[in-house]
Amino acid sequence: MRETPPLLLPLLRSNAVGELLAWLYLHPEKEYSTTDLAKRTGVSQPTVSREADRFAAAGLTKERRHGNLRLIRADTDTVIAKPLTDLLAATFGPAAILPPLLQPIPGVDEAYIYGSWAARHANQAGPPPRDIDVLVVGSPDEDELYDVARAAERVLGREVNISRISSASWNADRGDPFVTSLRSKPLHPLIQNRRTS
Repeated sequence: MRETPPLLLPLLRSNAVGELLAWLYLHPEKEYSTTDLAKRTGVSQPTVSREADRFAAAGLTKERRHGNLRLIRADTDTVIAKPLTDLLAATFGPAAILPPLLQPIPGVDEAYIYGSWAARHANQAGPPPRDIDVLVVGSPDEDELYDVARAAERVLGREVNISRISSASWNADRGDPFVTSLRSKPLHPLIQNRRTS
């Protein structure tokens, strides 16, 4: 069965292609193994390997072997690297930029993108997202979340709004209308089920 092209960037074949390219092009200084890319995107390793073959054949990536590892990175020395990077930042960028910014912050148990970006990622029709809405579950410092939002905005070129909610409120069976509303709509996971000690 053929996958529907993603509404975030219908030029691409799938959300998986967009997310893989976003990780590669928005972190061009890094090399990723196919296993690492699969883990970061939630895409199966065989799919990552097939897409990596396509990227290499199109001259989008560079590869090297280190033992049994196939290490992949964006090829930024091509004429399309800059416009492709800008396009990926504006479309699939939030999924690749926000996790590394949120991971080191103590107290972040879970994090999700919600709102229009999550809806487009889930292929719900609508205009391109004007901003990015992020829900952080846990007890991180608000100043650190503010810094994350500003750092993400510099890369993504749009406003990033981060809301914080306690783990108890997020996991409660009923009550909070905000939580009920969020759970009834698309959520794109950035960090899941991480508990800090």
